[in-house]
Amino acid sequence: MAERIAAVIGIGSNSVRMLTAQISGDTGVRLGRERAATRLFAGLDTQRRLSRESMATTAGAAGEMAARARARGAEALTVFATSATRDAVNADEFAALIREKTGADLLVCSGDEEAALSFIGASDGGDCGVIDIGGGSTEVVLGEGMQVRSAVSCQMGAVRLNRLIAIDSPADLPGAIQAAAGVLDDTLAGQKAWRAPACWRGTGGTFTCLSALVRDVDWTDRTVMHGTRLPRAAVWEQAHRLAALTVPQRMEIHSLQPSRADIVVHGICILLACMERLDIPEITVSEYGNLDGMMKRTYGLKSLITLPLPR
Repeated sequence: MAERIAAVIGIGSNSVRMLTAQISGDTGVRLGRERAATRLFAGLDTQRRLSRESMATTAGAAGEMAARARARGAEALTVFATSATRDAVNADEFAALIREKTGADLLVCSGDEEAALSFIGASDGGDCGVIDIGGGSTEVVLGEGMQVRSAVSCQMGAVRLNRLIAIDSPADLPGAIQAAAGVLDDTLAGQKAWRAPACWRGTGGTFTCLSALVRDVDWTDRTVMHGTRLPRAAVWEQAHRLAALTVPQRMEIHSLQPSRADIVVHGICILLACMERLDIPEITVSEYGNLDGMMKRTYGLKSLITLPLPR
């Protein structure tokens, strides 16, 4: 059976990420992942227009990734965008720039589509709930196997919450958590009663940051992030620890990615709001999310595996 290499680039509110995989039939093998912090959401003004600078920076990063993917033999490239782009009134202008830089059309996902992609990427069968905390939005999904039972997208992400509320000390945590909980409550108000899943998984930078923090490993060590279990008490402990520090002090912690130092506590507050409102005692970190979901969906994959790292 012929094999080919494919790449998926996801343009989020906080970063641009790329996944490349080798595909054979309905099976894919992850070859590599890349990430560039571009903060597209920071360029979205009160009139919901993306600034030229933020679009150029983000499209430039996507273009560089696309060029590397093709140099490595990628025959197919999919580019999609989430919260910041779907909020923008000038999304068409941004899409044209992405086309110019990458040679691919930009797919702008709805909130429901983003939620489904996160679930497909992060879940591995069984009755499961998935929380994906991004820069501009947070998705909460329930399902089983690859079938989504219920999905919502909340207009509350780490960068968006950072714009609304400053967290300069542990005393600021309750207000930030309440703000996130209010958005979650409003989003869930129209949903039917949710049946609690057997387990929960979390995907996105907030979760990988927490994994490195609780394990006290360097943030670049990707060998132990996946599968980390986060009890609610451990999440609270990290929220208090980080809220007591200034951003420069947080940047000195070897377990914390420097580019997330200003928003990590806001992401943790969103997680705590979800855990309290949805009665989640513990959540397991997944390294996989909407990039993996898009790869599976686009190429009809039944499995997408990661080969063990060499020791």
